[in-house]
Amino acid sequence: MSVQVTRVIVHLVERCAEFGVPVVPPHRQAVAAAVLKMADEGTDGALDMLYATGAELGALLTGRALHALGCTPADIQGYGKAALVGTGVPLEYGAALLHPRLGKAVRECLAGATTIMPSVTKRGAAGACLDIPTHGIADMWSFDHFDTVSLSVPDSPEPDEVLIAIALAERGRPLARVRPG
Repeated sequence: MSVQVTRVIVHLVERCAEFGVPVVPPHRQAVAAAVLKMADEGTDGALDMLYATGAELGALLTGRALHALGCTPADIQGYGKAALVGTGVPLEYGAALLHPRLGKAVRECLAGATTIMPSVTKRGAAGACLDIPTHGIADMWSFDHFDTVSLSVPDSPEPDEVLIAIALAERGRPLARVRPG
């Protein structure tokens, strides 16, 4: 198996108001994603190679998301990860890219990040919406940090591609007020 990064996409969301209430400072989330072309040559080490690729992508995509936000690693409070596999790619390839090493690589880039990253893996055609769940980097039970950011890439993933994404947020949901019961 071989994997080629064909594109990197960076998406910045700034929420300046929530139901007419100004959000100051704006709530900002960045998604950095890579489109991977998968060439299956039938090798037995496919998953091992994907684990290593996930680690590389974790560092690369974190750097791109931080750059888009224009902040330091210490400013990040929330994160998440996701994979959208094309119709000809096994779901397990998306999971192999996300789980064993990508999250660890992201945590190593962010000061104080200790929680596992929430994630989703799904299959879809080009343009399918990928909803990336996020939660706190230091407290995965911080209700204020439970959120989602969405990404749709019109021409990806093709049947033999995988779209891998990470999301970073500078703070929790705008106007968050849900409390434990």
